[in-house]
Amino acid sequence: MGMRKKLDSPAIADDLDRPATDELDILGVLACTNTALRRAARRLGQLYDDALAPLNLKATQIGLMAEIARLSASGSETGPTLQDLAAKLAIQISALTHALRPLVRDGLVELQPDAEDRRIKHGVLTRLGKKRLSEALVYWSEANNRVEVVLGSGTAAMLRALADNVASDEFLAAYNGEDLVQNDTGHR
Repeated sequence: MGMRKKLDSPAIADDLDRPATDELDILGVLACTNTALRRAARRLGQLYDDALAPLNLKATQIGLMAEIARLSASGSETGPTLQDLAAKLAIQISALTHALRPLVRDGLVELQPDAEDRRIKHGVLTRLGKKRLSEALVYWSEANNRVEVVLGSGTAAMLRALADNVASDEFLAAYNGEDLVQNDTGHR
């Protein structure tokens, strides 16, 4: 039987604080999709934020306002419910309400209670919000076009398609090992 070091010795304590060499080697070769996508999203976010800086708005705020406008385009004057908006954006309702605070504060978005259930809130762009969104689309379009040029239109389209796939309910169901029910036409 070999000699064992005492567990409270400094050498052992230091060893417990450091990953083993094998673990570090594995971390170096693993392709982490999450890390790569987050890093890419941060870089793109910075580029779009820089483009929108003259309006004192962030790309995430413009995306939120654009989604409110898109979901309101269905002819409803009430705008989307916060639950529908959160589901469409694949975020928690608490994160959505946090993101809406500065837009509400600055008069770009209003939260209106539902006519039938006052606990339900609808996000609605104000007149100023519609104007600011229209202005922002000019800056956003310029940044988006530059990204398309740098990536190439085919690569940019493929990147969007992959991102949309990962954000889809089908991807989540597949990840969770669920089988989505098919409709009569055989489509999911």
